[in-house]
Formats: sequence, structure tokens, C-alpha cells
Amino acid sequence: MMTGWWRSRGTAGKVELYTRWSFHSFVVLEIASFGLGALASATGDGPERSPWAVALALFLLVCVQSVLVGALSSQALDWLTERRDRPVRLAVFTAAFTGAACLTTLVLVRTGQVDAAVAPPPVLGMTGFACGSFALCVRRVRHVTYGPVAAAAFTGAAVLALGLPAGDALGYVIGVLGAGFFLCVTCRFSAWLLQTVHELDRSREYQARLAVAEERLRFGRDLHDVMGRNLAVIALKSELAVQLARRERPEAVEQMIEVQRIARESQREVRDVVRGYREADLAVELEGARGVLSAAGMDCRVEFESGRALPPEVQSALGWVVREATTNVLRHGDARSCLIRLTAGEGPDGPLTLLVENDGAPAAAPSGPPGSGLAGLRERLAVVDGSLRAGPVEGGRFRLVAQVPGPRTRTAEVGA
Repeated sequence: MMTGWWRSRGTAGKVELYTRWSFHSFVVLEIASFGLGALASATGDGPERSPWAVALALFLLVCVQSVLVGALSSQALDWLTERRDRPVRLAVFTAAFTGAACLTTLVLVRTGQVDAAVAPPPVLGMTGFACGSFALCVRRVRHVTYGPVAAAAFTGAAVLALGLPAGDALGYVIGVLGAGFFLCVTCRFSAWLLQTVHELDRSREYQARLAVAEERLRFGRDLHDVMGRNLAVIALKSELAVQLARRERPEAVEQMIEVQRIARESQREVRDVVRGYREADLAVELEGARGVLSAAGMDCRVEFESGRALPPEVQSALGWVVREATTNVLRHGDARSCLIRLTAGEGPDGPLTLLVENDGAPAAAPSGPPGSGLAGLRERLAVVDGSLRAGPVEGGRFRLVAQVPGPRTRTAEVGA
């Protein structure tokens, strides 16, 4: 069940889920690495042993700060994916709490309640993870450096102000800069990767919409080419017929007969345009699918036998299957490879089988009115006694199989 749930998500969803859980794991990592270490300082027997109350307070400071960092990272990812506003208030509160927690730790060192060897890990951990979460809240790369520099300056100044040795101040500054820059780069790279994947996902959706828009423009252009000239001629000849009729000239009848002929010719040409739009040529659709899917960055392999005799209705039905399957791969899947194969059974009357298989995540059949989607394909195939099967198969692949009985393979030809 978990495998199917993971495979049902697209690439963008998988990357986002992985990124979010990586940042959530930082909460556990910070508590386990630095909070428990502070708590363990109360269990020693030497002079570095801290009072239980102090160790517990330090542990709680690390826990609260890590939760704030996790919440800030989550909201910052929502902002980067354009789902909410920038979490400015939470960022300010997290920065203030982190500074207060580090200052409290240093004060405990100065008063002797915490050993000097116990303080560096929680201070470096809290400032480092805070800098990483702040890096998610900025857009420009150069602003990422502000967090570690500010944290190092604050920590060094606090150490000197409390009267601790200058060598300790230098050590804290170097440690905070190192931890801060490392986590800033790591977190920022993860955010950049997530944004890039989301942009690619949106570009794929825009590409599918563009393909639909181009098809509409093609149909509109063809219709304009047919009707524009004929309507202009009809208007001119009708006006001429009116003028001739007012003069009681017999040529008016001839002009109206010509108008009638042009109108009927226009009807025929419009029907041809609509028929060409509604009837898909199988060979054209196969090559078109190869080009569209390859342009989308997929490894598309198209296998079909040229020169096979097919009646027009079979070509149209299977062509629509190819067109709809290609659209579904672009819109509803997250495929990296796709195989389109048209095979025929043995002998001239062998059944035709069209297989479209891709490695995209299984998705539900797209809903829509009759004539669209898988339901519409089944209706088209039913006209030629064909059948359609579609669904996920092993290996995280999605397979669509259309089959048409062999006796219908009599006329026409599929060109290469």
C-alpha cells in the first residue's frame, strides 16, 4: 500500500515530500544531537556536572527552538511554492528565541552552572539550524550569507560581553560561521531543487495546454480559409443579383444560381474540414505522438507496420486512441519513457492491437463529457467492434491496450 501511495505521486510531489520530511528530520536530529547532550551533562560525577534543573532547562530550550525551526522551514517551503505569504513574523520570533536561548546558555556558563565544554554544541546547533531555516525565507542568494554572519557576530559579542575568554569568542565565531554556512547551502540547494521541479511540472502542463490551443488555432485557420473567400464571393454576387433584379435584368437569376452553387460548395468544404478535424489519421497521429512526447523530454519509442491495409473508420478510431493516450501521458502522468506499439495478428485477418505503455504514476481515468477521455474512446472503438483496456501494471507502469478485430483490415493504407 505504501509503495502504491508513493508511486501515485508525481515527481514534483515526491521531491516536495522528500524535502519536507528532510527538514522535519532536522527537529529530531537537533534534539538528539544537542538537546540530549545538554541533558546528559547532569549525569556526570566530575566538576562539569550540571544541576538537573539547569540541564533540563537547557534541554527544553533546544526542543522549543528546534520545533520553531521546523515550523519556519515548513512555512518557508509553502512560500517558495507560492502557497502562502512569506513567514516574516515566525522568522523574527525564531531569531529572537534562538538569540535568547544562546545568550541564556552563555550566561549559565558564566555563572558556573554549566561547564564551558557543554555549551558549544547546543549553541552551534541552534544557530546553525536557525540559519538554515532563514535561508529558505529569502529569494536572492547573497542574502543567504546574512544569517550566519549576524549569528556569528551576535555570539562573539555576547561571549566577550559576558567576560569569557577571547579565545572562546573566536571559537564560537568560527563554529557558528561554519555550521551556519553549511546548513544555509544545504537548505538553499534543497529549496532550489524543489522550485526547479515545480517549474518543470508547470511547464509540462503549459505544454499540454499549448498543444490543445494550437489544434484549435489550426481548425480555426482552416475554417477561415474555406469560409472567408466563399462568403466574400457570396456577398458580392448577392449584391450584384439585387442590383440586376431592381433593373429587371434576367442575369439576376443566374447570379442567384451561382450564389446557391457557392453556398453548397461551402457546405461541402466545411464538412471536409470538420471531418478532417474529427477523423484522426493513424500514421499522422503515431508520428505526432513521437514528436510531442520526445519534445516533452521523454524517451518515446513508436513501433508500427507501414503499408498495412486499414479501413478509414479503423484508422480514425485507433488514431483517436493514440491522440487521447498521448494527451493523458502529458497531462495525467509523470513519465520518463513511453512505448507505442501497433501490431497485427497472423494472416490478413489477424486482429490489430495498439499498446501505449509509460512509466508514469497510475492515475484515474480523466473525467469528461461523452466523447472525451477513456469513455469516449470506448464509444469510438465500439463502432468498429473494438475494445479498450487501461490501468496500472507491475513496475509502476500504466498500460492502455486497444484491439480491433481483424476482418476489418481491408482497405486504405497506413503510410510510414
